[in-house]
Order: sequence, then structure tokens, then C-alpha cells
Amino acid sequence: MSELEVRRVRIEDAAAQLALEKRNRAFFQKFTGIRNENFYTLKEQQLIIDRQLDAMKNDKGYYFILIKNEELIGEIALSSVARGNLQSAWIGYFLDEKQNGRGYMTEAVATVTKLAFRELDLHRLEAGVMPHNTGSLRVLEKCGYHKEGIARKNVKINGIWQDHVSLAIINPADLG
Repeated sequence: MSELEVRRVRIEDAAAQLALEKRNRAFFQKFTGIRNENFYTLKEQQLIIDRQLDAMKNDKGYYFILIKNEELIGEIALSSVARGNLQSAWIGYFLDEKQNGRGYMTEAVATVTKLAFRELDLHRLEAGVMPHNTGSLRVLEKCGYHKEGIARKNVKINGIWQDHVSLAIINPADLG
């Protein structure tokens, strides 16, 4: 489809990740909790990546970046990895506002979903999306995620508790 590269984050990506966050600050803020000024420093981005690398090493989360034409254009994560009887994780992502609507995130979600099932042997992935974020809902539905309901007032974004549509996908290998 495209020349999109989806790969695990590395500490060397901190400056590019900071640039992505800075140029999309107002756009991303619509979908995240309140971020302080310290978040927008190279040191803090390096600390974030250090925590992500530690989570990957300990099978607690997996963090990826999206590269297009040598530019970091997005991030995608499998977080809250639960093993044992659950074998599940949450998927979440951000894409540069200027890259929306081009199919990159659909491609990245499909790639990471396959990796989660084939390489990480997860059984279920879940996502939560604000109901008005129709682009993100379409991405997940195109990748086989199905709506399970509404989680009322479950995420605080910019000081306001927001509803989220709950979506999930089950590993096809586990469907029998």
C-alpha cells in the first residue's frame, strides 16, 4: 500500500518524537490528559522512551513508531499487557494531523494487531475511542475490531470525564 515503516521505538527516536508532539500539540491535546510543559522537552521524551523500553523488556507493553519518508508521523502502543488467563492488551495511537485520512494508521493498526496475535500470542486487544472521533472508529473497524458498548465517563481528558466507545478484536486463531 505505502512505504510506511512500523517499528519498535528506540531511544534515538526521542528528538523525532518530541518534534511530532510539538507540531501536533493542540491536535493531540483534544484526545489526551493534560500535559505539563516538561512533557515537551527532550529529557522527558527520553525518560518516556526509557519506560517504554523497560515495559517491552518486561512484557508489560509494546511501543511502535510510524515512519514515512524518513519522518516520524505517528505512535502506536500495546499497553497494559495482561498474561495468565487474560492474554490481552490495550491498543492506542496518535497520528500527525497532516497525515490523517491517508490510510497510514489503518495500515499500522493492522500490522501491530497481527504482531500482537502472531508474535506476542495475545488473545484479545481492546481500544477505547471518544464517540465523536469517527476517523479512529473507522480505523479500528477496518482492522476487524467490533464495538462492544459505551464506557461512560471513563477517561479524564482536559479535566472532563469523557465517554468512550469500547472496541475489541479476538485472535482469529482462538476462534476455533
